[in-house]
Parts: sequence; structure tokens; C-alpha cells
Amino acid sequence: MSLDPSTYLLLLFGFFLVATLYSSAGFGGGSSYLALLGLLLLHENPAANSDQIASIKGLALICNLVVVGGSSVVFYRQGLLKSKLFLPFVVFSVPLAFWGATLRLDYEVFFILLGTLLIIAAIPLLVSFRSDEKSAKTLSYLQRGGLGGGIGFLSGLVGIGGGIFLAPILHLMRWESAQKIAALASFFIGINSLAALIGLWGSAQWNSPQPQDWGLVLAVLLGGQLGVRWTTRKIRPLIIRRTTAILVLLVGIRILYQSLN
Repeated sequence: MSLDPSTYLLLLFGFFLVATLYSSAGFGGGSSYLALLGLLLLHENPAANSDQIASIKGLALICNLVVVGGSSVVFYRQGLLKSKLFLPFVVFSVPLAFWGATLRLDYEVFFILLGTLLIIAAIPLLVSFRSDEKSAKTLSYLQRGGLGGGIGFLSGLVGIGGGIFLAPILHLMRWESAQKIAALASFFIGINSLAALIGLWGSAQWNSPQPQDWGLVLAVLLGGQLGVRWTTRKIRPLIIRRTTAILVLLVGIRILYQSLN
């Protein structure tokens, strides 16, 4: 998309804000980057083609990688990235995220699916979770693999990392501590985003970011660092999560409404 300066500045601020909010909650923000780009694409070009859809998916995935990369390093240094616990999620999710990204979706199908998934993703963010080591539940290798694989496929298909779906499910199941779930979600987002990017590139749907895209990547880099280093110390995580959920829910409803009318 070629954007006029005022629209581009608004998009830069939007990406910066999303990265700040999501990184403070342990996510990459892919769903909201796609939401912003999707709304813009619907407004600018109601007859968008599959190449334009692949372009916004690729940009959202790159932004995901930038935001969660730093978080994953922090979690690794803290000893929270446990390979025995996390490996099944990744082993099954990576090939399915790659496969999902290679599939071309019709314009209408993509935005209906995106709007629906945004609404679904917003609901668990509104709920308060309690997770601790004493109440941890054991999941078998196949259960972890099945959950990771299903979310991985959806992630590649739409262009998100999937952590926004995985983390609430694991919290509801009281699988592990909140810190370990956050660490898994961050790593899961990063590895699935990379697999989906390779799938998009390998299927010749997407080549490389456009010049304007690099400004957006820089915006999420700065926002992600701010979220990790400052926001969680100044604002309660519950307030951040619920504010994010309301924004995602409203945008999801808007996209779904525009797609169906």
C-alpha cells in the first residue's frame, strides 16, 4: 500500500502503541497489526487481491518477530525456556504454520476469518487468570503437540504468531506458572512467525518489505522495548490486558461487519 504522510504517521503511532501494550503482556501484537492494516486495506482498496493480503501478513509477522525476539532472550536468561516442556508445541506447530502460510485465501474469506479470530482472541484477555506451580496440570506429548499444531496452522493461515490463543488456553488449564506460560507464548510466537514468513516467501506470495514498512518495523522495535522496560512498572498488567482486549474486540467486530456487508 502507498500511504499519504498523515495516514502513515497515524499508522506509525498505532504500531508503536500496539507493540508497547502487547510486549508488556508478553505478546507480539500480530493480531492488532493485522487489524490496523486490514482496516486500512478495506478502506483504501475494497477489492484487494491475494498479493496485497500476503503483503500485510508478511509485515505483521516481521513485526511479531521484532517484538518477541527481545522477550525470548530475557526469558532464556531467566531459565524459563524449558525445552522438554516446550518442544512438543513447537515440533508440531512449525510445519503447520509453514503449511498454513502457503495457502492462498480469497479476499472475503481472509477478512471474515481475521475478524472472527480477533473477536475470539479478545474474550480470554478480558478474563483474570490465576496460575501457579501448585495447581499445574500435566499435558501429554500428543496433547501439547495437538494444541500447538492447531494454533500453528491458524497462525500461518492468517498471519499471526498464535501466542494470543495459546497463552489463555494454558492459563485456563492451569498448565504451568504464569512466567513459564509467558515464556512459551513469546517463543511460540517467534518460531511460528518465522515459519509462516518462510512459507509466504517460498510460495511466491510475498517477496520483501516495502520502504514504508521499515518505518513500521522501527516503530514496533521502539514500542516493544518501552513495553518491556517501562510500562509494566507504571501500569497494572490487568489494565493493559483489558484495554488491549477491548481494542481488539472493537476492531474485530468492525472488520467482520465490513466483510459481511
